[in-house]
Amino acid sequence: MKSKYLKLLFFFFLCALLSFSFIVSSCKKEKTADTSKTVISNEKTYTGTEQTSSTLDRMIGEMIILGFRGTEVNNSSGIIQDINKYNIGGVILFDYDAPSKSFPRNILDPYQTKKLIEDLKKFTHDDLLIAVDAEGGYVNRLKAEYGFIKVKSAQEMGKNNPEDTFLEISPLAMELDSLGFDLNFAPVVDVNTNKDNPVIGKLERSFSDDPLKVYEHAGSFIDAMHKYDIMTAIKHFPGHGSSTEDSHLGLVDITDTYNRETELFPYRKLIEDGKVDIIMTAHIMNTDIDSGNPATLSSRFLQDILRGELNYEGAIVSDDMQMDAIATHFGFEEAITKAINAGCDLLIFSNNGSEYDDDIAQKSFDTIKKAVEDGKITEEKIKIACTRIKELKEKFGI
Repeated sequence: MKSKYLKLLFFFFLCALLSFSFIVSSCKKEKTADTSKTVISNEKTYTGTEQTSSTLDRMIGEMIILGFRGTEVNNSSGIIQDINKYNIGGVILFDYDAPSKSFPRNILDPYQTKKLIEDLKKFTHDDLLIAVDAEGGYVNRLKAEYGFIKVKSAQEMGKNNPEDTFLEISPLAMELDSLGFDLNFAPVVDVNTNKDNPVIGKLERSFSDDPLKVYEHAGSFIDAMHKYDIMTAIKHFPGHGSSTEDSHLGLVDITDTYNRETELFPYRKLIEDGKVDIIMTAHIMNTDIDSGNPATLSSRFLQDILRGELNYEGAIVSDDMQMDAIATHFGFEEAITKAINAGCDLLIFSNNGSEYDDDIAQKSFDTIKKAVEDGKITEEKIKIACTRIKELKEKFGI
């Protein structure tokens, strides 16, 4: 009988012990979950009373999009080291290496490109933006001769109905999605007011000289991209269609050729429709609006017109900060500081101009950080830019 009572006593003791352990374990999990939730929330919105240096570093890195050399990467590749060290937000892939005037740069064929993108994310972070210029026609890094699908130029598409543009672009969007791309720097919404324009009209990059048609076809292009969760960047704000020169080669002045209402029309309508993910700036001068700065570096263009007049609240990306229009006329630090203060949330350093710079990641990161430390750029500017970037990535599940 005594043995029976001892067994019962042991059984009750064991149950009590297990219950106590369960309660303690549950409390610990609940506390951990709450802490984790707070950390995630702070990371996504970059809010809080105190910002550590590491948080500032991460935010600065998020704003940078880099170009690099190489058709494959591994854990010891320079670009992988740079992305991880500086928390670089994105990369842009090219087929042609301009500094060496040779092929290939990053893109050989569909299989290799898909593997490159997979490895870029595998060795760095899942939310790395992988971008490309895939407009169609002459400006398409994924050419048919490499095994990718062939896509008509914007000019060709503009001759047909907007619904046909959707059908033309949908296979491209599907291809970008299958390869692992996140962002297409397209479509061009420049109105073809000067058909002899060497960088727009001559390359068939504009849908039409009619701003309504540009708006309609660009909308169809964006719809096709969105169907396959590819974000887009319309370009080149405030309108490059009337220029007589190429901003890749120098600073372009459109003061005497620019038609404000015509060239802003596609931006205005696409913003009203809620279709715009990102807007890319142009390195063009209009002295009637800003006598000292091209649009990329001008708060009059980006704040007064784009955000104020057109009510745009989304992300703004600079055109390549290493193009001669910027590099020849402004110092590296001055250009970066002005671009961010003007309103650029993302800065492109394609490393695909006249020279290749192995240290471009460090230089761009250090320049931004020094400008913040010196009080030339506020932390609030960086924080706002990164919040826009995070919101965009979350919207597209990146």
